[in-house]
Amino acid sequence: MTHLFFGKFPLGQVVATTGVMRATSEKDRISALTRHQNGDWGDVCAEDWAHNNEALEKGFRLLSAFTSVGGVKFWIITEADRSVSTFLLPEEY
Repeated sequence: MTHLFFGKFPLGQVVATTGVMRATSEKDRISALTRHQNGDWGDVCAEDWAHNNEALEKGFRLLSAFTSVGGVKFWIITEADRSVSTFLLPEEY
């Protein structure tokens, strides 16, 4: 079976916690997911940005951090095997 994807890597199944669904808008999540999949890791420090770039090449887990229009910080984590990408609030980790 061939999997098609846009961006730099497959997202796998996209899931979200109840907390992030309540705290962010669909527009926030779509914008962040698009950025995440295109290698824009959002509001992470330079060290984490570099780690994500390496993880992209070597197949490790990816973590992006974003802030909603309403000021809510949230993360997207894509697992190393690219089977799932999860939206969550930092306190839900």
